[in-house]
Amino acid sequence: MKIYKLVLYFSLFLIIGSCSDYLDILPDDQITDQTFWQTEQDVELAMNGIYNTLRNNFVYGYGGGYDACTPNAYQWAYWEGQQMQVGAGQIYSGSGGIVSSRWTYCYQGIYRANYFLENIDRVASLTNEQRSVYKGKAYFLRAVFYDLLAKTYGGVPLLLTPITTDEARTLSRANEEDVWNQIHKDYDEAIKVLPKDASTGHINLGAALGMKMKAYLYNSQWEEVLEYCNKIEALGKYSLFPSYHGLFQFENEGNDETIFSLSFMAGPYSQGSVFDRYWQPQNLKYGIDGSNSVAPIQNLVDAYETIDGSSIDPENPYENRDPRLDFTILRPGTYFQGQLYPDEIKNHTGQKVGFGIRKYTIETMQVKGNESPLDFMILRYGDVILCKAEALIELNRDIDAAIDLINLIRRGREDVKIKAIPKGLSQTEAREILRKERRIELALEGQYWDDIKRWNIGPEIYPVEVRGSLGELIQTKFPDGYNLEKDNYLPIPDSEISLNPNLNQNAGY
Repeated sequence: MKIYKLVLYFSLFLIIGSCSDYLDILPDDQITDQTFWQTEQDVELAMNGIYNTLRNNFVYGYGGGYDACTPNAYQWAYWEGQQMQVGAGQIYSGSGGIVSSRWTYCYQGIYRANYFLENIDRVASLTNEQRSVYKGKAYFLRAVFYDLLAKTYGGVPLLLTPITTDEARTLSRANEEDVWNQIHKDYDEAIKVLPKDASTGHINLGAALGMKMKAYLYNSQWEEVLEYCNKIEALGKYSLFPSYHGLFQFENEGNDETIFSLSFMAGPYSQGSVFDRYWQPQNLKYGIDGSNSVAPIQNLVDAYETIDGSSIDPENPYENRDPRLDFTILRPGTYFQGQLYPDEIKNHTGQKVGFGIRKYTIETMQVKGNESPLDFMILRYGDVILCKAEALIELNRDIDAAIDLINLIRRGREDVKIKAIPKGLSQTEAREILRKERRIELALEGQYWDDIKRWNIGPEIYPVEVRGSLGELIQTKFPDGYNLEKDNYLPIPDSEISLNPNLNQNAGY
């Protein structure tokens, strides 16, 4: 079940609710703080309002577009944000875009979660079990928003109850460790009460276990990563989808590999995703004018192996390659919606760098504007398998078992059969293979930016040149090199510091 009905009404309620104390007469045709929180439908509306914040482009709504912040992809400069500048190391505290908007929208979600937790007990018709599950979802979502804030800015103000605008202007940043501790407390509250099974689009126990595991992963807490990977496995409900290509197709969404997804729906009210608008190439045959604002670059294409481990043939560079290359990237000589790329169909960014995105685009139906109904998987079981392998490698506990897990990713699907990695490797050798496998398996899914930061490998991989389809230099990512202390975080927005001078700026900005 898609869960976005009436979200706009709840958003309006959040705006007018603060004014309700000044109302002498309660209208019967409007939502106010006094007339809300009466029924379970009100609770659902409020919950949808929290969840809806995830859909913003600066939270999770831009999906794999955040690979433009890495050597995987290039983004042309457009109004939606500064992933292009982030990926090039050219961001500053007044940049706007993701710098200010991720902060704003994550705190919007946190405010809504806090408001929900403060008011849900007013709904007397709920059973104790229903109330507990709803609270668990709110705690989970609050943790997700703080998780993003901590990864992006480091320590941030911790708000656990609704506050006034004046109070917000006096807050100071908590240290990053305290933020992560609160994230885990919130996930724990969710884990206590969320059901193992829930209808499609609703948060369940697997999502809470999985996102808590990823929080541990980001901070290299390997024993805990292994513990929670095992808890996810013990649920007995997740498995690799048999087709890597099919995993990202609309008709298969909600499959057994999906752990936590962002739901979208087609329709005239912009409840769909932006993926087909920004990823898909122009296709006059179907009347689709895709901008393809993010495009993979040669650096990513070169990272894909051959099926049998042999060298890439420079005369025929796309022959005998890992099938995930063509399932992920639209490259010259392939067809999209029955038309040859780039001769019959074209795109803006792809014309510059020579490639387009195939993953998370729909080839079997017409999609208009922001109306793609294809869900985005924030966490899937393939990622969990690689997380478990990484924990085993970093603990130096059972390298061969880790290699078995990596080979499951390389050979466990019907349409991906890559040469198996041999056993008997050292920890250093296995680590290198694991990191490359994560990059390929999760390419253009928005994961690699976090991986680069948590592995602290920026100084090793940058500068990176972005070359055009004719070999011309378009951009150099981090031309002066990568500074871990500075570049692993975004700056605190100038707009926030101007309102609250207690917010100290991150190093280097």
